[in-house]
Amino acid sequence: MEKSDYSFEIKPRQTFSINLKELLDYKELFYYFTWRDIKVKYRQTFLGVLWAMLQPLMMMTIFTLFIGRSFGIPSDQMSYPVFAYSGLILWFVFASGLSNAGNSMITNAQMIKKIYFPRLIIPLSSILVSVFDFAVAFLPFIPMLLYFDQPVSLMAALWCWPAGILLTMVGSFGPGCLLAALNIKYRDFRYVIPFLIQVLLFVTPVIYPMTIVPGKWLQYILALNPMYGAITVFRLPMTPVSPDATLLLISVVSSMVWLIIGLGYFRKTESYFADLA
Repeated sequence: MEKSDYSFEIKPRQTFSINLKELLDYKELFYYFTWRDIKVKYRQTFLGVLWAMLQPLMMMTIFTLFIGRSFGIPSDQMSYPVFAYSGLILWFVFASGLSNAGNSMITNAQMIKKIYFPRLIIPLSSILVSVFDFAVAFLPFIPMLLYFDQPVSLMAALWCWPAGILLTMVGSFGPGCLLAALNIKYRDFRYVIPFLIQVLLFVTPVIYPMTIVPGKWLQYILALNPMYGAITVFRLPMTPVSPDATLLLISVVSSMVWLIIGLGYFRKTESYFADLA
């Protein structure tokens, strides 16, 4: 039998590209990874998926009692519990997505070493798990609006709420890909991620409006946070206060820049993931 003159090498593309066609070819893996992570997350828990609802509810209660009432924090002419909860349900998508995506390559190291598949599926499925949690946490949001008699523009809600969650996913995916690639090479990033998430909570207008931040330049700096735009858009149907268009644009552009940086670095370094995992 003659030795073949041809050989085939399977390797990721070395270009900045999501490669949507390849991702669609592996669409079954999205279901597998996402559903597997959901089951693992809530396995052997007493309340199960209700934890996704209880976490923002408990945080909202704490912030309402100790910050909203004690310090009289304004809430853009919204009921403060609604104001806090509307920010927290998006924040938990970002925080959970960032944490899970950042550690996803280490968690799936054994699978990465054995077979080839688009590596972007792993951090992206981690974001989808967070979106599932959002769907559960959103359930008490509508009764909350009714209980606090919060006016809502239904026409604005039809596009603002989906746009808010979409901006949250984009804002999580870029940094998540970057942290996933960095974490697989520099393992001390696993300690950086929880600290980073804690810091970002207090520099994001989750429990306070941007209007209380003194100084326009400081507002510009805080608007670089991708979550500012996502939360602001999500709250638009419930507040008569018009957001600062410049700050909103800064946040959206920042989100896209982080997406390009994160995706570009991930694509550039994924060729050696199997060797370092």
